[in-house]
Amino acid sequence: MSERATLRKLRRRRTNRRRTVITGVLATALTGGAIVGGVLMTASASGPGAGTYRLVNGADDTCLDVPSASTAADAQLATAACGSGTGQQWKLSTSGDGFTVQAAGSGLCVGVKGAATSAGKPVQQQDCDGSTSQVWNVTAVDDGYHLVNGKSDKCLNIKDGLAQQNSCDSVSSKVWTLTTLSSTTPTSTPTATASATASATASPSASASATASPSASAPASDGALADWPTATGSKAVSATIEVTGTYDGGLARHYGSGDLGGDGQDEGQDPIFKLADGAVLKNVVLGSPAADGIHCSGSCTLQNVWWENVGEDAATFKGKSSSATYLVQGGGAKGADDKVFQHNGAGTLTIKDFQVEDFGKLYRSCGNCGTQYERHVVIDNVVVTSPGKVLAGINSNYGDTATLSNVTIVGDDDRDITICERFQGNDDGDEPTALGSGPDGTHCIYSASDVTYE
Repeated sequence: MSERATLRKLRRRRTNRRRTVITGVLATALTGGAIVGGVLMTASASGPGAGTYRLVNGADDTCLDVPSASTAADAQLATAACGSGTGQQWKLSTSGDGFTVQAAGSGLCVGVKGAATSAGKPVQQQDCDGSTSQVWNVTAVDDGYHLVNGKSDKCLNIKDGLAQQNSCDSVSSKVWTLTTLSSTTPTSTPTATASATASATASPSASASATASPSASAPASDGALADWPTATGSKAVSATIEVTGTYDGGLARHYGSGDLGGDGQDEGQDPIFKLADGAVLKNVVLGSPAADGIHCSGSCTLQNVWWENVGEDAATFKGKSSSATYLVQGGGAKGADDKVFQHNGAGTLTIKDFQVEDFGKLYRSCGNCGTQYERHVVIDNVVVTSPGKVLAGINSNYGDTATLSNVTIVGDDDRDITICERFQGNDDGDEPTALGSGPDGTHCIYSASDVTYE
């Protein structure tokens, strides 16, 4: 079986598919939908899901727009006659109970200027930072939705053609219809050819219709792995982005520039992202150059993060508490000359629903850090594509453990990839001494049945 075919076999497709024009016409007949401005309006009882939409204003059927398709941060949003440009395409990604709303053309997030809470403040596109001022709750009203800012509790409104926040009421300029451009679930085989002018639309007033599917790149609930995503845009990062809450990148490609423009193996490079204790980074593509990837200062979650070409390391975990927990769920990494995940601090790292190819080590507990800790790693439901060297390297003399299950290795016919390797670590900077490899029930915890070769 070919490597590509094997991965397709492992990645079971979800069955949700985008609505076609034919389905939309049936929905119109059955649920009371209507054709407005050449766009099919259908219903959703439960509200919109993650996906890409046009946002149509209730006052005059114009669309939320990035003026002149600007890619500049802090540009105030406006409305304009609805068209097909990326300046009117908005990607909704779940964030807590709400959504981040990201401009497809610029990759920037919709937020309130200065994170203000007072009425009349401009709504603009901004660098995505995961703040509550960039989270919008979608609340059903009579003929559409209010987009309510997560920090101010005020509604997205249009006044004199420009976007601002104002108190929520029934004024039509504060009511929005979300016209689906695409579901975020990929379609392997189109079910019909859709007209360019017809799209399914979420509308709360009719009785029933499917909502947009969850993000295509997130792992399915049954543990199936996602396909590598296509980046929604690109963002050059010249200074480390510090995350204290949740940063949802909307699958935009972030890559280093200026001082972060290196992609070598030099130690001490700065990261693209630095996460505070408890921070969450999700839906991010790291392009090349990726500098030193991501640093976690304490417990952190990396959800649906993809490294197109690993720089020094993909992520480094630095928490000092034995209770620190780090979670890498979904996503994948390619092209790591050495390590993918470097564990320098204390605590436990869990890597699940992940895929890696062309790498040195998937995980390494630091073998010669000046301060050493007992460290643990759990690796579950991971697809590994050759070439590669080691899945987990640990220091048995410090009490490290690696627990592995549901590992699938593709293309390693000679079984050259070491599953778990034990070292004698030190704190004086010398190269650690290799002690052996394979399951021992104490430090390398797995059995032959936990690893499948394809």
